[in-house]
Amino acid sequence: MRSKLLFVLPLPLLFSGIGEMRAQNAGGMLAELGALVILLLAAWLLRDGLRAQEAYNSRKIARPPAIPRKIFASGLTGIGVFIAAAFGMNAGLPAALVYAIIATGAHVFSFGIDPLRKKGMEGMSDFETERVAKAVDKAEILLSETIAAARRIGDRGIERRVDTLAASVRDMFRTVEDDPRDLSGARKFLGVYLRGARDATLKYADLASKTSDADAKAKYESLLSDLEASFNTQRETMMLDNRTDLDVEIEVLRDRLKQEGLKAS
Repeated sequence: MRSKLLFVLPLPLLFSGIGEMRAQNAGGMLAELGALVILLLAAWLLRDGLRAQEAYNSRKIARPPAIPRKIFASGLTGIGVFIAAAFGMNAGLPAALVYAIIATGAHVFSFGIDPLRKKGMEGMSDFETERVAKAVDKAEILLSETIAAARRIGDRGIERRVDTLAASVRDMFRTVEDDPRDLSGARKFLGVYLRGARDATLKYADLASKTSDADAKAKYESLLSDLEASFNTQRETMMLDNRTDLDVEIEVLRDRLKQEGLKAS
């Protein structure tokens, strides 16, 4: 909500710029409107930065965002305030600089900065962490495109079905992050199946925008059900394999204790 307010707060600069134009003050008009554009760009970057951080926080293995949007948003906020104060309000350069520093500091204090470090599980090599992070990043893009296409259809029932499928897919993300060895078995699901789901959703969205086809809708919903069942089954299989590996390790440990003449309680 706070980030959305930043799209509204600079709007008085628009009316101020129009007033400068009527007063035939071209310099003031350019300063006011330029500051407005910069502040709106900062708000847009902040919104995307918050979404990227939310995705980063929700995952156990993640790379920092490629573009530090929140840091850029803080800097642009300071620049926008400086321009508006110095050249639009004629507050003077020293005062405008103080306003810019305060605005930048308040922005950082309110929203923080972007994650700057890779996040992985202890005991994993950098290669494993990077491998899993790349695979999940690509799969998340496909999933996001599928959800966006489903929103275009304008059918609440289908949106709920796609959201349910997305929850199953993200459960698989977490399973792969818990044990990177599962990535090999999940690659087909995170790549081929998700790409197929995205393409089918895009095609159905295009069709639904032109005509209402009950048969196409039924086939698409059946596809969603099959995909959800497949993802859930594969995830259960991966978790079962992990449990089997644990049972084997426990049995090996017990045998070793017996050989050493020790007894486990």
